[in-house]
Amino acid sequence: MGGNGAGSENAGKRPNEQLSSWFVRSGWSKGELARQVNRRARQLGAHHISTDTSRVRRWLDGEQPREPIPRILSELFSERFGSVVAIEDLGLRTAHQSPSVSGVDLPWAGPQTVALLSEFSRSDLMLARRGFLGSSLALAAGPSLIEPMQRWLVPTAAADPGQRATAVSRRPSRLSKPELELLESTTAMFRQWDAQCGGGLRRKAVVGQLHEVTDLLQEPQTDETSRRLFRCAAELAELAGWMSYDVGLQPTAQKYFVLALHAAKEAGDKPLGSYVLSNMSRQMIHLGRPDDALELIHLAQYGSRDCATPRTQAMLYAMEARAYANMGQPSKCKRAVRMAEETFADAGLDGEPEPDWIRFFSAAELNGENAHSFRDLAYVAGRSPTYASLAEPVMARAVDLFSEDEEHQRSYALNLIGMATVHLLKKEPEQSTVLAGQALRIAKRVRSERVNTRLRKTVSTAARDFGDVQEVAELTDLLTAQLPETAEAV
Repeated sequence: MGGNGAGSENAGKRPNEQLSSWFVRSGWSKGELARQVNRRARQLGAHHISTDTSRVRRWLDGEQPREPIPRILSELFSERFGSVVAIEDLGLRTAHQSPSVSGVDLPWAGPQTVALLSEFSRSDLMLARRGFLGSSLALAAGPSLIEPMQRWLVPTAAADPGQRATAVSRRPSRLSKPELELLESTTAMFRQWDAQCGGGLRRKAVVGQLHEVTDLLQEPQTDETSRRLFRCAAELAELAGWMSYDVGLQPTAQKYFVLALHAAKEAGDKPLGSYVLSNMSRQMIHLGRPDDALELIHLAQYGSRDCATPRTQAMLYAMEARAYANMGQPSKCKRAVRMAEETFADAGLDGEPEPDWIRFFSAAELNGENAHSFRDLAYVAGRSPTYASLAEPVMARAVDLFSEDEEHQRSYALNLIGMATVHLLKKEPEQSTVLAGQALRIAKRVRSERVNTRLRKTVSTAARDFGDVQEVAELTDLLTAQLPETAEAV
């Protein structure tokens, strides 16, 4: 029984109508679902799981499987439908988890933030190889996500370093200024590595560095040092979240983003908090929740309206446009695109230095985001050639600019893929395969499941719609040979 992840409560079972509904809509057979569960379990290191068609039938009949089966089913159905399908939506029960690995409604106070960061990063380091951390998490969406994040704006005594004068914080710090500066510069180096190599190569190193910073936060520090360490922790947690998102660990990514927002509040850094929220918004778009994405980006804009640089504000407008595009609201999307362009024109004019985390938002990134907004509008509007034509020149500028940028190779690949999708929308498969082929060459160098997934989806769409075109058939074979689907170590 245990080896199959089955529960022991079999008496008085009722058919699980919720799970049955999702199962029927998925189009999977019982055997296919069983194979997918087993494959995902092996990827997580849960080799004791051995599911078959009879076990799936028993789940549909009302049997409650043990962990990590409910989490695996939640992930599989979420991926199938492109939106969050929670364990409860499947009519399944969740195991009790400690606060560090369950939910996002966490206490907004310094000591608790440090403790949760420490526990979560330690668990990630210990369990990531086997995957059990990711399998114990559930994605939050809707009010359960938005309402706790709104508390970012609520003033708290713990968030004001000037009011944090405790006996501990008045004692002299053992961390020297050069050591603190080295920590900050190391964080910038990790960010550069991520842009060049993708999230799969250095994720564990970032998590390890984050854990070290939380250890320092538990030692006596001055208020100024504590504030800088919280900022460092926020940047590292954001980067760990971003890398987790890039390699497909969505629940883990969300947890790091939430903890990063808490740390940014402790640092008193509202622009950094707005950046974290923008990445949470991007994740919600990826998961098919544009309404949630818009709520998060508006929260970011409101919270940093009086302190964010023009470059940061332009980035937030660009993400607002992406949310509106995916909601099918073209007029609001176009307005946000225009605001992003106009605000970006003021970036750097005041001569003030900007934080390293916003340095990525270049003219290339601006054009890429805006082009993807028009491309997304085209899909939402039923593959509209009008919006595809709007996207094409903007995407072309992004591709040209990224082609000269050796540091942001992942972004270059993503925009090549974006341009390939635009050509598919315009029914130009030959041009699409040229761009997808260029993206494939980069994808083999960077460790980014996001790039791989988008490339596979684009080539699959080309094969479905233009399978009789020789270039499409050749690229499909090349992709299968050179970028096979494997479980990457993270």
